[in-house]
Amino acid sequence: MAEQSSAAMNDREPELKQNEHHNSNNNNNNKIETNHADGGNKKKSSSDPDLFCCLLQPATADGDPDYIGIRRLLLHRKAEAGLLSRRDWRCNGKTYVAYRNYISRPKNWESSRVPSLQSTPGNSGRWMSSPNPFSRWSEADSWTSSRDVQIPNPASNHRASFGSSVSDSDRPQPRGVEPGYSFVGMHCIFDQCKAPVTVLKFGHMSSDLLAYGAADGTLTVCSVSEMPTVITQLNGHSKDVTDFDFTSNNQYIASSSFDKTVRVWDIGKGICIRVIYGVSSQLCIRFHPVNNNFLSAGNSNREINVFNFSTGRIVNTLVLDSEVTSLDINHTGNLIFCGDAQGCIYSVNMNTHTGVLSRSHRYRSSSRHKSPVTTVQYRSFSLLAGGPVLLTCTQDGNLSFFSVALETQGYLTIRCSLKLAPRTHKFQASFCPLLSLEKGEFIVAGSEDSNVYFYDLTRPKHTCVNKLQGHRFPVVGIAWNHGENFLATSDFYGIVIVWKRARTHENNK
Repeated sequence: MAEQSSAAMNDREPELKQNEHHNSNNNNNNKIETNHADGGNKKKSSSDPDLFCCLLQPATADGDPDYIGIRRLLLHRKAEAGLLSRRDWRCNGKTYVAYRNYISRPKNWESSRVPSLQSTPGNSGRWMSSPNPFSRWSEADSWTSSRDVQIPNPASNHRASFGSSVSDSDRPQPRGVEPGYSFVGMHCIFDQCKAPVTVLKFGHMSSDLLAYGAADGTLTVCSVSEMPTVITQLNGHSKDVTDFDFTSNNQYIASSSFDKTVRVWDIGKGICIRVIYGVSSQLCIRFHPVNNNFLSAGNSNREINVFNFSTGRIVNTLVLDSEVTSLDINHTGNLIFCGDAQGCIYSVNMNTHTGVLSRSHRYRSSSRHKSPVTTVQYRSFSLLAGGPVLLTCTQDGNLSFFSVALETQGYLTIRCSLKLAPRTHKFQASFCPLLSLEKGEFIVAGSEDSNVYFYDLTRPKHTCVNKLQGHRFPVVGIAWNHGENFLATSDFYGIVIVWKRARTHENNK
């Protein structure tokens, strides 16, 4: 127990010193001193009522009073140290790479961060701290609209939303090379596909397993290691592959298509092991992150269907207001976020045991022009938002960044938005989670002008901070690998380029 408590108390360690022994009545007077890491100041235990109460707990008839007092003290200190540790590690819930970057940070990390041009989260007015999560219970009404919560005075608006209109050709400011989004060049190129590559993804927790679907109905699985190779090509769909997803062990892929089918593939064998026929085009699909036996798919018939992976049967169906064009599931699997053809974003509750769906909230854009949602991406933690966030993108070029209130069943609060040039094709956008841990909030998206753009949503001006040039046709697909050292992009001509990011953190270890 002493070893466990000493490991938990990183910043201060209680030192128990027995100063005097009185022979009469076998009474012990313990003097407890706490050594603080910041200044080494010592305080007596009498100044801490909680510690004083822990030491004076009455002992049982058959118990050792010294053992009971010390045990209660150590348990109290262990819980407090755990809370401080969780507060200190602001990368909680991220991957090993994020934690490694955090523990290797310099000692003056907080004060040495260089603010962006005329914009930091503290002085730009575009980012404000979120209110108490429980204060949103009163406004977490079903079918909420952005028009219902608009406030004329932006300073009093807790949503701190802002609008920005930029063009894709907005050149980055000449500030030198930023290590957060610098790339060393192309790692490899896949050009065997002769149709537009509309969607591509890396495997779960994988740094080199990549798959992409094309408009000719093919799915290609490849490896982007030091010797890039095509592992297998999966043929079976008769029309465009609209979406696909890996199982958690990367053994199977489930794909959706305009041919009204959902197909499940065995990657190792390179064969289709199950075909689920529908009555309308299947537009988006996801495996349940906890229970891979559940498979959620959205279609053009306004439905979200939950399939049993083993049997292929429909477990539950939920009908929305328009075509379900994109979806994503949170890390616990109890919330599904989906977008429709009218630009609405839905929060849907899902029972992780039975697969039963129920609608919770709807965010409806105030824009008169309704455009299909092409990207819905959930992230469990954001440094600036201080909690889970959601990124959405519509075909007319609207990027929206939401805070997610998990305690109110996925209520969405818009934090910021960015207006890009409208797209003719269905293009995708993505978070840059590890890059955003350094400073800013980075988003990467493709464009009609064949470039890949990086945006920092915390900047009021010159939001575009970098761009990658290499494609010759509109870039429609974006995907990061695990660790974010590779970025894969695809274009309308069928070219897939894997970009290699500079490993600045590994060089500074």
